[in-house]
Amino acid sequence: MSLPNEQDPDEIALPDIGKLTGSLAQRVYEALRTAILAMDLPPGTILRKQLICEQLGVSRSPVTEAITRLAGEGLVEVVPQSGSRVTKFSMSEIHEGAFLREAIELAAVAKVAAERTEEQLSELTRNLRLQALCLEDNDEAGFYREDQRMHELIFSFTGYPKLNTLAAAGWLQVNRARQLLLPIRGRAQEAYEEHKVIIEAIRARDPEKARRAMRKHLSRLVTRLEPLIESRPDLFD
Repeated sequence: MSLPNEQDPDEIALPDIGKLTGSLAQRVYEALRTAILAMDLPPGTILRKQLICEQLGVSRSPVTEAITRLAGEGLVEVVPQSGSRVTKFSMSEIHEGAFLREAIELAAVAKVAAERTEEQLSELTRNLRLQALCLEDNDEAGFYREDQRMHELIFSFTGYPKLNTLAAAGWLQVNRARQLLLPIRGRAQEAYEEHKVIIEAIRARDPEKARRAMRKHLSRLVTRLEPLIESRPDLFD
């Protein structure tokens, strides 16, 4: 089986592993994973081990180990006797991941709304202010970091430490595809307005309102992704 008509760049964009921590294999894994999730290595990109070794200054062993881990997460497809490539998007996987994330996070936000402390509310309110500051500075990258932090806070406030890991695993492909939407003008502001409604429901200790607001927030993202099948068919299987 071959990999025809895929991206085969002469140079790929990878983070500097010298700035990462952990074993060599762990740092190579994180560098590749970060580039894939940021769409610096878009779906269909062929991963040439020799090229990666040369760019990162490592041997083939940690690269092979990293690619095997990424394949286990569904981010890389390993084709026998042909090589590896970044997996293309599957709308069925995106819907499945969104379903899992919604089931977990709606329960989480309702629990937090019912049981939150004043200290937890203060942390969420502070996070919302940071989101607003990022928007004022036209710092969309910063905004989406604070966006992710808000969701992580909600999960952590449930008292169940494994929830964020479970939700992140389900949301993995959705989060990768979301990068295609980040340049859309006004989307960050829309997301911020949705976040305000969620936090207000938590402030009011209204679990049902919090669930409705979170469902609306999460479902809008998947709805915006669906047209990409037509506009960017090269990125989908």
